[in-house]
Amino acid sequence: MPIVRVDKNIDAHTFTVVSNYGAPVERVWQLYADPRQLERFWGPPSWPATVVDHDLRPGGRVTYFMTGPEGEKSAGYWDVLEVDAPHRFVVNDGFADDDGKPNHDMPTVRMEFQFAEHADGGTLTTVASTFPSEDAMTRLIEMGMEDGMREAMGQIDAVLAAPT
Repeated sequence: MPIVRVDKNIDAHTFTVVSNYGAPVERVWQLYADPRQLERFWGPPSWPATVVDHDLRPGGRVTYFMTGPEGEKSAGYWDVLEVDAPHRFVVNDGFADDDGKPNHDMPTVRMEFQFAEHADGGTLTTVASTFPSEDAMTRLIEMGMEDGMREAMGQIDAVLAAPT
């Protein structure tokens, strides 16, 4: 398992996943920059993602939906805030309705993705999520966000090993 650690800080409303992958920073960046690669791991294995729109530039939006084992769908989006390819990007991650419009009844999470060269030649990846409140964090973790992130990040090695 490539996950090095998972840190939760309820008081600061943060949830951070740190992983180490045996590939250069530029290769790990491509996992997020290429929508077809992103959908191969974004979401747990039982809820695979389909990326609909992919504009990974400041001001851009990435829209996607995940399909559950019974055919149910859960849509989401990233509003892209910052990009420093191939080292970092920041998004507001939110839930969407069936038409892809933001669902304002659900919390939006600020996610910062960082990719740094590791001493072993691989890439240390940090995904830091900041929630608007303790209640929002608790709600999303209870909905399965932590398990989903662990499962999603756990699929990256297989994507890296497959031809692009």
